[in-house]
Amino acid sequence: SRILETISPNKDADGFCYENVARLVLRGGPRPLATACTPAGCVELLQRSEVPVSGKEVVVIGRSNIVGMPVAHLLMSMDATVTVCHSRTADLAAHCRRADIVVAAIGKAEMVPGDWIKEGATVIDVGINRIERDGKNVLVGDVDFASAKEVAGAITPVPGGVGPMTIACLLANTVTACCRSNDLAEPEGLTA
Repeated sequence: SRILETISPNKDADGFCYENVARLVLRGGPRPLATACTPAGCVELLQRSEVPVSGKEVVVIGRSNIVGMPVAHLLMSMDATVTVCHSRTADLAAHCRRADIVVAAIGKAEMVPGDWIKEGATVIDVGINRIERDGKNVLVGDVDFASAKEVAGAITPVPGGVGPMTIACLLANTVTACCRSNDLAEPEGLTA
């Protein structure tokens, strides 16, 4: 908290400082100078994949300040109906089964099985978990990819899904922050 208070909103490449978070949450005010990179990457994936968001039921599993809450606010700003669930949510499976879009960011390996996914839903798996499988150390997401891909209309892999988008958004935020800090014109097309 003390560190975040010292970061200038103009140099906040991660989008975590209080002013940028407040700008994200408050409707009708100025836009954040930077948006948290992983949530921005999730939205970018949806937009570039032409997944309709407006009017859709979205379940965000996880309420962290880094992913869960910012992605929920971004999706609400796109007119989605968002339910934020967490480890203590009663009947989490029922919430997921209603969702047109599921964003899994709870940090538990393969917690979301395929039978929790609505037929044709879009699944964004933010999780990155290291587990032992068949004597090997492997990376898996918060969603059981093998069972979920059978019912999902679209699903991000782990690794190689949201991670590269997070990096791209961090770079976009860094370039934008550099331009603002040095009174340079901001490049067009940077969306983070």
